[in-house]
Amino acid sequence: MREHGILRRALLVYSATAVRVRGNPSAIAPDALQKTAKLFRAFGEEYHEKKLEETYIFPAIKKAGGEAANYTDVLILQHNRGREITDYIISVTQGAKLGASNAEQLAAALEAFVLMYRNHAAREDTIIFPAWKQTMTGEQLDEISDKFEDIETEQFGGDGFEDAVKQISAIEGSLGLADIAQFTAPPPPKVST
Repeated sequence: MREHGILRRALLVYSATAVRVRGNPSAIAPDALQKTAKLFRAFGEEYHEKKLEETYIFPAIKKAGGEAANYTDVLILQHNRGREITDYIISVTQGAKLGASNAEQLAAALEAFVLMYRNHAAREDTIIFPAWKQTMTGEQLDEISDKFEDIETEQFGGDGFEDAVKQISAIEGSLGLADIAQFTAPPPPKVST
């Protein structure tokens, strides 16, 4: 599901910001974190999680049974925990500057959120979504795909994915994270033989 790409980019913002918050919290514009949290809320939690996964995908997986069904309760628990952390991020980013008094707590919350969702999305992509697709015929998959597009249009009034890409791109730009080249790994150390 392409939605995970938007959510992964939000996680990248959170990871980079957590490091910076620990170093100099007043140098981080709370607005960028607030926008990221609100994007994650609207696109990730309200649309992707509640309207797609919790309404259609997880119930089909539970009904089908098997290994994938064992994951749904934990995934829903993680959705709910993510919503709590999103509430926290929105709350602590209300002011004009981030305070040093809650910098460590904010950084820890961002890191915990990122770790949880990296594991969460990896299981969905490799276990849940493949199992869900097996519960339907090709025709049913086409029908549900159309239904999901209708839900996206209803939720966002247009192409929600494209709007979300624009939003996360603007957030990355405001934080100096837009240039992907800066994240290229250095070469590994030379091995002496």
